[in-house]
Amino acid sequence: MSDATDDDGVEEMKVRRVAGTGVPIRGDDIDTDQIIPARFLKTTTWEGMDEYAFYDARRDDDGELNDHPFNEYKGANVLVVNDNFGCGSSREHAPRALARWGVEAIVGESFAEIFADNCKSLGIPAATADPETVAELQDVIEATPEAGIELDVVDKQVTYGNETVDVSIDEAMHGALVQGIWDTVALLRSNMDAIDGTATDLPYVESR
Repeated sequence: MSDATDDDGVEEMKVRRVAGTGVPIRGDDIDTDQIIPARFLKTTTWEGMDEYAFYDARRDDDGELNDHPFNEYKGANVLVVNDNFGCGSSREHAPRALARWGVEAIVGESFAEIFADNCKSLGIPAATADPETVAELQDVIEATPEAGIELDVVDKQVTYGNETVDVSIDEAMHGALVQGIWDTVALLRSNMDAIDGTATDLPYVESR
């Protein structure tokens, strides 16, 4: 493919800004089994995964939907969480389920390392802030669910209401999102001509 096509493909994948409304999930150490229970991991596709996000937490003892934020804040796209979010097993299904539900960015006190890496691979920025900032942001969302929230990935800032606060984004995640190189599979597919050309020049690779 031409350089122009390659550049267009990368441009489409750049994640520099996420704006919308928020959904607060309070509590430390929310693990991946809470985000998506293990019994739903048998699916062979990602279709319908949004229905499984926080499946048990969203229901009462009779199986009826309760007042869980994922029932109350439909349409929100910025998830605001507390400490050590996404701990537990390394299942990719957890961020996949959140993304299918509509989450495009997450702001929290801290994230489990593998969970954050899985988010990066899906193009979901996971930004961290101090507990006071996170608590205030959750309070604002609960008081005014329609309030706008914007995560500036490039400058590492969150704006809500009249407030703009600095956040942290892991350097590897920041670079991958801003440059549009977080989806390695898509990058490979968009550069197949170059890959085939390189392979042709290698004496130990058989031509197809």
